[in-house]
Amino acid sequence: MAIENFDEIIERSINIRKLYHELELKQNGKVWTVEQDALGFLSDAGLVGRNTMSHEKTWSKANSDVELEHKLAESIWWIINLSDRMDIDIKEAMEKFLSKTEKLF
Repeated sequence: MAIENFDEIIERSINIRKLYHELELKQNGKVWTVEQDALGFLSDAGLVGRNTMSHEKTWSKANSDVELEHKLAESIWWIINLSDRMDIDIKEAMEKFLSKTEKLF
């Protein structure tokens, strides 16, 4: 399935996070805090680094390409959900970032 609509990606990401909140309630009696979500993101970002090393043949790990793809996408998912939980419009934030960065060049 081709996903070309960032609004749809955001909506689906937030809906999936709500399902994880339900699971957290069942397992832990409470949902993760924003800080715990940030730690989840950082853990996955670290795995992006390790799997990138494997992709570039500087770290020996078999079959890391599938996990690298998954963790890259999961990192975007985390960022969407972190921004949602902190009331930051990620589309607006990206526009500001890109516009500011483009002016550097």
